Amino acid sequence: MKNRQDKITAEEKFYIATQWQLMWRKFKKHKLAIFGAIVLFIFYFVAIFCGFFSTQDIYKRHTKYIHAPPQRIHFFDEEGFHLRPFVYGLKRKINPVTLRRTYSEDRTKKYPIYFFIRGDKYKLWNLFPTDLHLLGVKEPGTIFLFGTDKLGRDLFSRNLHAARISLSIGLVGVALSFILGCALGGISGYFGGTADMVIQRVIEFLMSIPTIPLWMALSAALPPHWPPIKVYFGITIILSIVGWCGLARVVRGKLLELRQEDFVMAAKIIGATDGRIITRHLLPSFLSYLIVNITLAIPGMILGETSLSFLGLGLQPPVVSWGVLLRDAQNVRTVVLHPWLLIPGLFVIVTVLAFNFLGDGLRDAADPYK
Repeated sequence: MKNRQDKITAEEKFYIATQWQLMWRKFKKHKLAIFGAIVLFIFYFVAIFCGFFSTQDIYKRHTKYIHAPPQRIHFFDEEGFHLRPFVYGLKRKINPVTLRRTYSEDRTKKYPIYFFIRGDKYKLWNLFPTDLHLLGVKEPGTIFLFGTDKLGRDLFSRNLHAARISLSIGLVGVALSFILGCALGGISGYFGGTADMVIQRVIEFLMSIPTIPLWMALSAALPPHWPPIKVYFGITIILSIVGWCGLARVVRGKLLELRQEDFVMAAKIIGATDGRIITRHLLPSFLSYLIVNITLAIPGMILGETSLSFLGLGLQPPVVSWGVLLRDAQNVRTVVLHPWLLIPGLFVIVTVLAFNFLGDGLRDAADPYK
């Protein structure tokens, strides 16, 4: 009898739950979506505090360690296990025939890794000057967790700072596309007539242009003397120019279907304006789809910025993004000799997969009755 009462209570909770509660219950059952959300939370958290998590200044050059490989973190040595991790120093050799630099561990030099250590100065959020880092070694030791580039700069720190640019440009670009898609799609579907015809013809024209050549042409049109911050927003706007078209068409179709419903007529009778009907009644009626669309559109923005920067038409040094860092791995020789230069590409892949997992979970949760 008690089990039956508990079962009835659970069923009652299901039927009286709100739409958001039902979505959350179903979303929690999607393990890959939860995993993707955790990965993205970690990435964005590290990107926000990239100065603290980095081991040194991203522009600091170590001329003795050009294209140095990643240093391994050790807990064991000849004396046994050590609770405090450490790295060995690096020995450099130059081949007299090929002039190629090779590095090996110098077992005579051991540098313990300290947490919450003072190091290179930086500005947290470009506002608060500090020199506190999560981990590092004391001078004259070095720690290159991802190796160094052709100028001897630490790639671990540069990848963390690049995440701030690449991840934020996806959010900003999708926000602009979302606003344009909802606004123009709403006008097209709700009012119809001339407005609908003009907007649809513009959408068809933009969608008929190949995306990459369009991005390349618009990026090349940016003034070369612009400072990095202007280039950043310029690239964001370029990525948003085409991104809104697909969303606008979906919004138009939904509004054509819903604008004759009873709740829309009731809103008109009580004196609601057209703008309020669109934003407060029509768009929220399929908000779950809009959330999924945003989640799946962000990876496209990130890939777009990475592609433009990789081709040399996006962000330019000294700005660091994953696309800018990948420009150092444009030839086969570099990839063969220094494969750690491809680490930014791994971050791009993981980020895109995490967003796709999250979007897949949200798409299933958007219809909790299935």
